[in-house]
Amino acid sequence: MKRSINTALLYRRIILLAYDIMAVFLSSVLALVIRYEFVYNSIKKEFLDSIYSFMPVTIVITVVVFTLLKLYSSLWAFASVVELQNVVAACGVTAALNGIGLMLAGKPVPRSFYFMFVFLLIGFTFVSRFSYRFFRSLKQKNRKNGESSNIMIIGAGEAANLIIKDIVNSKYTSMRIRCIIDDDVNKQGRYIQGIKVVGGRDKIKESVDVYEIDEIFIAIPSASRSVISELIDICKDTECKLRTLPGVYQLVNGEVSVSQLKDVDVEDLLGRDPIVVDLDSILGYVQNRCVLVTGGGGSIGSELCRQIASHKPSHLVIVDIYENNAYDIQQELKYKYPDLKLSVLIASVRNTKRMNTIFETYRPDIVYHAAAHKHVPLMEDSPNEAVKNNVFGTWKTAQAAAFYGTKKFVLISTDKAVNPTNIMGASKRICEMIIQVYNRHYDTEFVAVRFGNVLGSNGSVIPLFKKQIEAGGPVTVTHPDIIRYFMTIPEAVSLVLQAGAYAKGGEIFVLDMGKPVKILDLAKNLIRLSGYKVDEDIKIEFTGLRPGEKLYEELLMDEEGLQSTDNELIHIGKPIEIDEEKFFKQLKQLKEMAQDETGDIRDMIKEIVPTYVQQK
Repeated sequence: MKRSINTALLYRRIILLAYDIMAVFLSSVLALVIRYEFVYNSIKKEFLDSIYSFMPVTIVITVVVFTLLKLYSSLWAFASVVELQNVVAACGVTAALNGIGLMLAGKPVPRSFYFMFVFLLIGFTFVSRFSYRFFRSLKQKNRKNGESSNIMIIGAGEAANLIIKDIVNSKYTSMRIRCIIDDDVNKQGRYIQGIKVVGGRDKIKESVDVYEIDEIFIAIPSASRSVISELIDICKDTECKLRTLPGVYQLVNGEVSVSQLKDVDVEDLLGRDPIVVDLDSILGYVQNRCVLVTGGGGSIGSELCRQIASHKPSHLVIVDIYENNAYDIQQELKYKYPDLKLSVLIASVRNTKRMNTIFETYRPDIVYHAAAHKHVPLMEDSPNEAVKNNVFGTWKTAQAAAFYGTKKFVLISTDKAVNPTNIMGASKRICEMIIQVYNRHYDTEFVAVRFGNVLGSNGSVIPLFKKQIEAGGPVTVTHPDIIRYFMTIPEAVSLVLQAGAYAKGGEIFVLDMGKPVKILDLAKNLIRLSGYKVDEDIKIEFTGLRPGEKLYEELLMDEEGLQSTDNELIHIGKPIEIDEEKFFKQLKQLKEMAQDETGDIRDMIKEIVPTYVQQK
């Protein structure tokens, strides 16, 4: 069934065996030649007789030891530190057994022979094993610079069948499909349009080596994220570029083709399936209601608009200060939902009269407040702007919502609001305090939703890494130990929507995002999955933590505690007691300082948010 692979591997092992026999012979002779200063005729005859007569035994010892330590079964195309250790160990054991054998057989050799022999044998063995990786890598790069590429497909289903058909019939691609991988034993050994299913996932690395694969297509649209993650974990060591099929709906619609294949996203490496929320039941409260989204052109805001638009609100009002983003989401929604009553407004949440006019005109039932300055380093350099936009933009929007009878107000917050070390996080913490105070005095249900970093959002680290890789590197990471909690845009939006359904007022909703991820690991994996070698093709540089940045983020302040919800992945932080009279006096002073462009505004923020610790 796997004859083609096994034949190729057997052929290579025979070549390695012949090479090793020659290496043993040369190492033995050269050890004496070096001892006698490269003059062969000066070597004593008894020493030459010893090594020549004992040579068959030395060869047998070498082959047995090399076999036991897997020097004939390792895939040298992917050799690494482990294989190097095996080479050194195998040569060391061989030399020791050879020395013991020579002494027991009474075969005299110079004392320096043993040391020379082991070093020479290590050198010859290293060259034979690791040069293969070097030349294969060189050959692979030359192919990448050319037009053709060898393809492996993982998944022997209908998706693979359609992709093979598309590639074979296409006049515009020179891809060559060499083999197929599938864990189903009933499919192994069979053919799809002449392409053999060579084995399961345990044969991926062997097949990449034998068939000189350049790219791997994962064509299992129905597979869970955890299964995809396992496959990627195997494939990323092959240095092949990876692509995946987006989803099973392409199969249903008959849209599967090479054009539907996408590069593997780092979100595929999170090792978990996406958070699934029953949006139909949650968004029941959206239907036939007027919904307003501030910052509706941004990453989170635009996704909110998409989800809301699909559930038939009576009116969707999008507010954004950036006209290009607003225009893009307007055109998208007009095309997808031609019957949707849609208003797209250019406005700043900092403009009191403009926001009051909007709320008076449209009287929204539900408000999602996503408008904010969020870039940590930029806000460190412009703290007054962070305060004006985040704090007082939220205050003015909340005031308008309360005055004009909005039923629900959902603030988009961040994990950086917990024990903040930067202006952006501290400003969002003040926003949370504002909506908790307002919730106590108005009929509007004010809540906040707090989550971590969003993969693929504007300004997130993944698009930056991709641009750096496309430019040839280097990829910049602030610190080797920096970690972050990550979630996808749909997960973040699902949380925001569910918070709106759960809201009773005053809560801070927090998503359990599992284990944090090291940014360095994300950078390395993205480089590998793009078909490059870390620190060879694309280098990683550490730039140091940026102002206001910390190594890890927290989700809840210690004093908040946790309450459970019907969704085990969503928790609620209990409101913190606030001296309202003092708080509003501080806000008034903060507003004056921000408008006056005061330079020491951080001290005032520290008074309002005691947990704020400014990084020096």
